[in-house]
Amino acid sequence: MTTMTETSARFREFKMPDVGEGLTEAEILKWFVQPGDTVTDGQVVCEVETAKAAVELPIPFDGVVHELRFPEGTTVDVGQVIIAIDVAPGSGDAPAPTAAPVQEPAAEPEAEAEPKGRTPVLVGYGVAESSTKRRPRKGAAAAPEAAAVAAAVQAELNGHGAPAAPTPAPAVPVQGGRPLAKPPVRKLAKDLGIDLATVVPTGKDGIITREDVHAAAAPAAPEAPAAVASPLAPAPAVAEAPAVASDSARETRIPVKGVRKAIAQAMVGSAFTAPHVTEFVTVDVTRTMKLVAELKEDKDMAGVRVNPLLVIAKALLVAIKRNPEVNAAWDEANQEIVQKHYVNLGIAAATPRGLIVPNIKDAHDKTLPQLAEALGELVTTARDGKTSPAAMAGGTVTITNVGVFGVDTGTPILNPGESAILAVGAIKLQPWVHKGKVKPRQVTTLALSFDHRLVDGELGSKVLADVAAILEQPKRLITWA
Repeated sequence: MTTMTETSARFREFKMPDVGEGLTEAEILKWFVQPGDTVTDGQVVCEVETAKAAVELPIPFDGVVHELRFPEGTTVDVGQVIIAIDVAPGSGDAPAPTAAPVQEPAAEPEAEAEPKGRTPVLVGYGVAESSTKRRPRKGAAAAPEAAAVAAAVQAELNGHGAPAAPTPAPAVPVQGGRPLAKPPVRKLAKDLGIDLATVVPTGKDGIITREDVHAAAAPAAPEAPAAVASPLAPAPAVAEAPAVASDSARETRIPVKGVRKAIAQAMVGSAFTAPHVTEFVTVDVTRTMKLVAELKEDKDMAGVRVNPLLVIAKALLVAIKRNPEVNAAWDEANQEIVQKHYVNLGIAAATPRGLIVPNIKDAHDKTLPQLAEALGELVTTARDGKTSPAAMAGGTVTITNVGVFGVDTGTPILNPGESAILAVGAIKLQPWVHKGKVKPRQVTTLALSFDHRLVDGELGSKVLADVAAILEQPKRLITWA
């Protein structure tokens, strides 16, 4: 099924699909087409960011782009029309195509509602009950009155007696009760905490510019009280007024949305829902590092990336096989522990959009070369920002490698719906007692956090001890598998 509507036999409208499991909105990051461009079935027309990932949206039919309904940077509810396509160009007169609007329609507290229902899916999977109403916009504050009061108070503080009558603020041109400004300027004002109703426009036809917003954001330097000249004192030298740093120069405000917002909500929910327990073990991984060096030269591993994380991932999978009860989830609604007979191994990956945790499906069934290939593809896709929502859904256990940052270890927070997460610290050359003598050995510290509702201390300790034992003696990958 496609997410579209037919306005006539000639024009079709494409709606924002639910690109993940139960998502309600997405931000349009970039348009790849403009009005007048020819598109074909399956061609990517835009990139959107959801609470889980950035996703490219393909158009499900052929035609010519007639209209883009929203500009880049706009957050759109699932089910709203984002693009109109002329599927029969040249068949008659049609309204002139338009790009995404530069300014929003006048006096539009909310868009016309469409019937509620299940939104069809185009990308990803899962559908959500959704209303296509737009959220009401916040009204502008009564800024002129506030400015007048502030001026009176400032004059009183300056000690000049009765304040002079405040100069009325210039009228700000509005359309339908909203100051005129382009969407990027509105976003800038929102980021800086500036009410556009208080900004004096200098642009053509009374449009507020970026410079106007920056000027409104910079606080004015306070006037110094007038000095009383003395006939005996020399005239004071005129000193240059000190520069006053603007708020934008002293701090940066970043809207919390998309992936970052989802991460924050998930981590808070996990930390205050699942009772976390974290255990630590320091282990000699010298033999594991030798194995990694040998695997890099093995012809069976040619073409795949081999590193310590690969062996650690395999060690965790073997430990889960020996202790399957750890691979479970807590079902709060039904008050049940759900045992998983498969392992979708999550790997925490740092990306420009924040930390995401895609997972390797059915990692327990993969050979070492297959696991290495899957790890390589997962990391490359994440760094390119192309990880799909499906790749991040359904994880059971996660590994986070904080050692790449030189960190010894940490106390990781569980991903929602998972029972355990293993943190791997930096591998360092340290003095270690080996065969009764102190020798330099490759050593690391592991930390395992688990949900104490379904994993007790004994089970968690067994899993961590098994991982450590395998890394100390990698031959156990064979004897224990």
